[in-house]
Amino acid sequence: MLRAASGLLAGFCVSVCLAQNDAVVVTATRFPEDVTKLPASTTVLSAEDIARSAARTLPELLSEQVGFTMKDLYGNNAAATTIDMRGFGATGAQNTLILVDGRRQNDFDLSGVQWSSIPLAMIERIEILRGTGAVLYGDNASAGVVNIVTRSPLKQGNAFEAFGRIGSYETVEGQLYGNYATERFGINALVYGYESEGYRANNRNEQLNSAVNLRWALGEGALDFRFGTDNQELRLPGARLVRPSIGVDQYQSDPRGAQTPLDYASRDGARAGASYTQRFGDAEFSVGADYRDKDQRSYFDQMGFPLYRADSLDLTSLTPRLRLPFSTGGVRHSLTLGVDWNYWDYRSRRTDRPENLEQPTNTVKVTQESTGVYMQDVLQITPTTVVTLGWRTEQVKYTGEDTVNPTAPGCAFPPCLAASPVNEKQQQDAWEVGVRQSVGRQWSLFGRIGTSFRFVNAEEIYEQNVFFEPQFQILRPQQAETYEGGVEWRRGANMVRATLFHTDVTDEIHLDPFTTGVGNTNLPPSQRRGVELDAKLQLSKTFRLSAGYAYTEAKFLEGTLPGGPFAIGTNIQIGGKTVPLVPEHKLNLAFSWDVAPRTRLSGALTALSEQYRDNDEPNTLSQIPAYQVVDLKLAQSYSWGRLAFIVNNLFNQQYYTYSARSQFNFFPGSYSVYPLPGTTVSLTAELALP
Repeated sequence: MLRAASGLLAGFCVSVCLAQNDAVVVTATRFPEDVTKLPASTTVLSAEDIARSAARTLPELLSEQVGFTMKDLYGNNAAATTIDMRGFGATGAQNTLILVDGRRQNDFDLSGVQWSSIPLAMIERIEILRGTGAVLYGDNASAGVVNIVTRSPLKQGNAFEAFGRIGSYETVEGQLYGNYATERFGINALVYGYESEGYRANNRNEQLNSAVNLRWALGEGALDFRFGTDNQELRLPGARLVRPSIGVDQYQSDPRGAQTPLDYASRDGARAGASYTQRFGDAEFSVGADYRDKDQRSYFDQMGFPLYRADSLDLTSLTPRLRLPFSTGGVRHSLTLGVDWNYWDYRSRRTDRPENLEQPTNTVKVTQESTGVYMQDVLQITPTTVVTLGWRTEQVKYTGEDTVNPTAPGCAFPPCLAASPVNEKQQQDAWEVGVRQSVGRQWSLFGRIGTSFRFVNAEEIYEQNVFFEPQFQILRPQQAETYEGGVEWRRGANMVRATLFHTDVTDEIHLDPFTTGVGNTNLPPSQRRGVELDAKLQLSKTFRLSAGYAYTEAKFLEGTLPGGPFAIGTNIQIGGKTVPLVPEHKLNLAFSWDVAPRTRLSGALTALSEQYRDNDEPNTLSQIPAYQVVDLKLAQSYSWGRLAFIVNNLFNQQYYTYSARSQFNFFPGSYSVYPLPGTTVSLTAELALP
């Protein structure tokens, strides 16, 4: 299939390709860079692109792009939602680096990015760099980087904006935004709120965010300060169970029901940061200092054997960097040098009920200190040839400590034990070589080869052994090597691109659900390879079309999972099997039609082929069915703002994006499903005053 798809590239481009000469600048490269110099598949979504889309959240918007899939548990403002790029499946969230204004949003745990703390209305543009980023950012970038750039206080001038939305399932969403700017100073502020009962029972979601950004222009430089908070209260309905051996199918009989009517979670986050940039002639210097924290509480009833957790996580980071342009032998260089220092502090108090939190059974503390040093040189060999060379080395230091209180109320049964402390260092390197060759004014070819890595996080470290005793296990770093190449044509607002990629992964960090006493482990070698085709075409002054197709093949190359007596088997062979949660085919189609000068109709189709369920590494269970979802948006602009009517899942497709196989064999063939809403409607109103 891969050879057949690659054989279609030339014909695809000849039939629909148009090219572009306009410069598009991204900042995910640490300093502003023209995308036509990057040896990678790069997409930039503007504020206008976001306004055209019927997407309600960032993951929905990203899932409309080639190479992305979304795992959404509830369909409720992206709560418990992850994205995957280029076929990493369940670990997609740990292999796709998410940045906001160049600052890391991936956390040192498994909770995932808090998407609802980044409202769409605050975004100026989104930069997507596929398959690259490990040299400049290090950990979590094996699949690529998504940089979300928010609105600058100095660019907009004085403005006030209000946004409101009402929709299905008693959904109410609102936002107030203001900006004030002089010639050298700007400030903007935002307050955002959301609440909804959700599609499922016991799935009420409440979100409240605030943000303040300040910027001073200082000659050839700038000083920025950033502050923000986010608060979420979320009820957790659990999965719908399907047990064919005893005739149970809650997905069909009661898809909106709650398996866990007593479960809930909350999160309180805060962040503060400062950055300073300055030009010295042609050289540029930038330094950022950031701090953020979050406090998460969760309660799981577990059929009368409750677990209550209070987890806190703090990040302190310092990121100085320098760009030096110079020439040698007629070759122009743009050399970037930088250091990333990050300190994570994770603390988890665990007990049976909220009232016993001051007497936790176990208090788990894990820290990670990472220091990365990197350099990247962009060489303009000729007016049409650009070569990129990059290298990074990163060292991490882990400490882990588990304190037990045998007199705690939650220790009555079973007896409480503590893991032995741990202290360990690891080091990994990443490198990249890339080239981009212009062919005439409209065509360009690009290719790159590079390595990347991922370190284990706090919640992947703390496990139980075969005797159900807690332990710390520092897994080996995951490593990946990626080759990719592509062809791109651009002209004006039109672009068509075709990309081939191949990634070999060793020591992938993932859960082994079948083997008692293992938990998270380093999996056997695997590979991802595929074809990505995407196009954006301005077919007329009033009609815009975009399309994307991805063929992704994700396979384990070899290996056996030991399994256990209560699991689905022992010595489970996974060599040659497909990685779960990776659809082989994905198609995106979208259009935007200006029906009248102030009236726009836009729509999008997202279609995915079937995929194996999470935990089904042996590929022996039924698959998640293929699905197709259509969204429409009708918007009417006025001098004061805009009204829009949105229909998501127009044809009421019954579907889900996440399902997990039961690792136990008590009920053969059992699995869980997280149903998503059918057709939903919403009405939005936007007020914009200059």
